[in-house]
Amino acid sequence: MTTARHWSPKPGTDRLVCELCPRLCELGPGQRGLCFVRRRAGDRIVLDTYGRSSGFCIDPIEKKPLNHFLPGTPVLSFGTAGCNLACKFCQNHEISKSREVDALAHAASPEMIANAARNAGAASIAFTYNDPVIFHEYAIDTARAARERGVRSVAVTAGYVMPKPREEFFAVMDAANIDLKAFSETFYFKLTAAHLAPVLETIDYAVNETACWVELTTLLIPGQNDTPAEIEAMCGWILDRLGPDVPLHFTAFHPDHRMRDVPATPPATLLAARARARAMGLNHVYVGNVHDKAAQSSYCAGCGARVIGRDWHELSDWRLSDTGACLGCGAGFPGVIEGPPGTWGRKRRPVRIVA
Repeated sequence: MTTARHWSPKPGTDRLVCELCPRLCELGPGQRGLCFVRRRAGDRIVLDTYGRSSGFCIDPIEKKPLNHFLPGTPVLSFGTAGCNLACKFCQNHEISKSREVDALAHAASPEMIANAARNAGAASIAFTYNDPVIFHEYAIDTARAARERGVRSVAVTAGYVMPKPREEFFAVMDAANIDLKAFSETFYFKLTAAHLAPVLETIDYAVNETACWVELTTLLIPGQNDTPAEIEAMCGWILDRLGPDVPLHFTAFHPDHRMRDVPATPPATLLAARARARAMGLNHVYVGNVHDKAAQSSYCAGCGARVIGRDWHELSDWRLSDTGACLGCGAGFPGVIEGPPGTWGRKRRPVRIVA
């Protein structure tokens, strides 16, 4: 067991307060936080899942989704168990809401993961499948080990984290896709058992105060967060606080977990949201979980030319210089572009981590 960071005794009680996320869970002897993986062990809080994973796989970086970060390159993906949100629509609930900590049979130290990524030719490691915020110590140690070996680190997160651990976390991340699940406190409270404001604070911080490259994702759920008014409010906030060049991905919901009675998102809903966001001034808006090459490709904000074509995760139509400038008009393309694109494509390859 690894002693967790960011907790303190609650004065006048026998409780320890976990200060990692805004839930501030107060733990008595033997109790666990809502995330399930941070628990009280005697006079300390420990992280149960340090060094244990639900599995490792090499994916295309576009699957995270990140369209402006080392396009076409492979990323070694892994997660653990548990989550500090309680999303009724979770598309990955077998892992994120797992209560079988002992079923995490894939043991690996941060150094082993970093070595595996380097040896496999992966350009980066992604902390994904469940939210890396809850395995804070494991993610940070792995990111540091990766950096020592020339491998980048990517976080796929809901951004529900307190300021101090947030600062530590993003200091070692090279890129992040942050879920902006809706632009409504009612949605967050009723469907995720969380709050909107801390997520907006995380996004603002990551974009404006760190060197981490950030893209945003919103899963559009019919009848819940897909009204024109809410999409316009969200895009207005993005423009005002983050600027026009932060990529935004609208992705399709499919019935799952505790919302199996809600229909899948029609492609037309995604395309309408994309059109509205672009009309408001966002330069890089994508759709996901559906097949639409035009809406998954990237375009120059200067001349409108297609600079990266995407057919699912296969790249084409590459019209960027090695430093990320449009070959047509010379305008810069925001993101992390280093040389020609990778050629990983749509492949997905399981990886076994060995000492």
